[in-house]
Amino acid sequence: MSGSDIDTTALLEQVKQATADGKITASAAENIEIWLTEDRYARYAGQVAEHITGGKWKELDDAFWTIIPFGTGGRRGKMYPIGSNAINERTIGESAQGLAEYVKDNVEGELSCAIAYDTRHRSREFAELCARIMVSNGFTVYFLDDYRSTPELSFLVRYKKCSCGIMVTASHNPPSDNAVKVYWSTGGQVMPPHDKKIIDNVMNVQEIPLGVEFDAAVSDGKVVICTKETDEAFISNVAQQKFDGPRDLKILYSPLHGVGASAVIPALAADNFTDVTVFGPHAEPNGDFPNVPEHVSNPENPAVFDAAIAQAKTDGTELILATDPDCDRVGCAAPKTMDTTGEWGTFTGNQIAALLCDHVLSERKKGGGLTSDHYIVKTLVTTEMARRIADSYGVRTCGNLQVGFKWIGGTMDAEGPDKFLFGCEESHGYLVGQYARDKDAAVASMLLAELAAKCKAEGQSLHEKLESLWWQHGYHAERLLNQKMPGSEGMANMQKLMAKFREEPPQTVGGLKLLAVRDYGSDTLTLADGTKKPLNGPSGNMVILDLEEDNYVAVRPSGTEPKVKFYMFTYVAAEQLSLLSMAQEAMEERLDAFETDLKAFADSV
Repeated sequence: MSGSDIDTTALLEQVKQATADGKITASAAENIEIWLTEDRYARYAGQVAEHITGGKWKELDDAFWTIIPFGTGGRRGKMYPIGSNAINERTIGESAQGLAEYVKDNVEGELSCAIAYDTRHRSREFAELCARIMVSNGFTVYFLDDYRSTPELSFLVRYKKCSCGIMVTASHNPPSDNAVKVYWSTGGQVMPPHDKKIIDNVMNVQEIPLGVEFDAAVSDGKVVICTKETDEAFISNVAQQKFDGPRDLKILYSPLHGVGASAVIPALAADNFTDVTVFGPHAEPNGDFPNVPEHVSNPENPAVFDAAIAQAKTDGTELILATDPDCDRVGCAAPKTMDTTGEWGTFTGNQIAALLCDHVLSERKKGGGLTSDHYIVKTLVTTEMARRIADSYGVRTCGNLQVGFKWIGGTMDAEGPDKFLFGCEESHGYLVGQYARDKDAAVASMLLAELAAKCKAEGQSLHEKLESLWWQHGYHAERLLNQKMPGSEGMANMQKLMAKFREEPPQTVGGLKLLAVRDYGSDTLTLADGTKKPLNGPSGNMVILDLEEDNYVAVRPSGTEPKVKFYMFTYVAAEQLSLLSMAQEAMEERLDAFETDLKAFADSV
């Protein structure tokens, strides 16, 4: 249906009737009207009209009930050809154009932008679209001309001294999704004050200039293909973070159908790990993620390791590593004992954080030069075990941070990168070194391999190493519960739930009394007796319930997905440990009780 064939008045009457009939929400109707009547959306009006005349009200409501937001890392969501609440040419284009306009207004000198993309459907198409838009705005674009990792994009921004960067990826989301992550000149994801101002620009984009074709821009030198050069420099910088030690280890690696083989395999090779095999069923770059459970390539999910573990038990593999589609998160599995044919187990993101933290600090201490000015960085929802490990080495912890690795990158620059040792977040994100300002699964994989080889040489499994850290620093058990709340109704329920936690919090969770509520939205600490005090912490939409016995629960809505996240933390001090298995059993029961109470509280909204 062409623009001249559209009877806008009749279409809007149908939308009005559908709203009255409850087929679509009022907010969807408002956004549909904008896309039908405003010139900036004229090229999409025909598709919107076809949906209306075809009675596709559910599709329209899903695609238009809100304007897809910027979350903790960028703009992420389900791909659909039209809609303000979908990833499509228009919403991706708005993101690039809004960024370009803001940078032009706030950065002096020559303008440049680094761009990379992952293996998802339409990622290359969206990357080329962003490149054309940036070139049309006067930017030189440094382009990675193949599937590459998010941390390599962060590195490229710094390496080429770019004004900004764009990564096309939806990380570990389902195959239906895609996204853009937006980076500042630091190589970190955009932070205040830039983030809100860029968002304002994005929301007000009118025209999206596409005056140049991608191939023509390459020919004219406006898009600079720099893949090989950047690969070599990136891996060289990753390899500089290595530590000496044993390298006798058989490794099985899974990229989970993503970009990881371009980063992890070269990093392991640069660190002299020679017995490395890529797990065949997950090797193909494929945006459908066909051979992983439910087609979701998330190394946080233990089930993605099942097939690899089955192979490992038969071929003598001693460590399994897996990275998410854009290779910024890593998970691992290892045998519980030195017997590779016996029981295997995966590690949580918090457990990997503890293992890597101790490895890095231990090796740095051997080399000398650790001082009280050195520091690690973690978020508020990352295990306190990392802090206790850092304390034992006499180094600082910067841990009063909201969720998102951009805050870790920002802290590195604020505190001074020369004294930075290690950054971690519970969602399997880690960084060592100054070459990037985002989490990097390549460097984390390399260091995990080092630690596993060192443990093997000492006759110890990775799991046994973790147990030794628990004996030293106390037993820590954490769990993440995702309460899905999809759609427009879900968004309203999320807001109600967060309000209830603030105003009428549960007085007990899992049988433990509530001691205080930390509300990072209002910067207020409320004690159990109702006394309110100022809260020293980073502002954000998160509430932490402090419970007895150093237990606590953090609650926050996801910045990128329609769900509320409950982060549950339990702890048994080292001096209170008599039998580790008893502590493990007791804390699992406690976490089960936490989960039951939190689900019931969420269902009461």
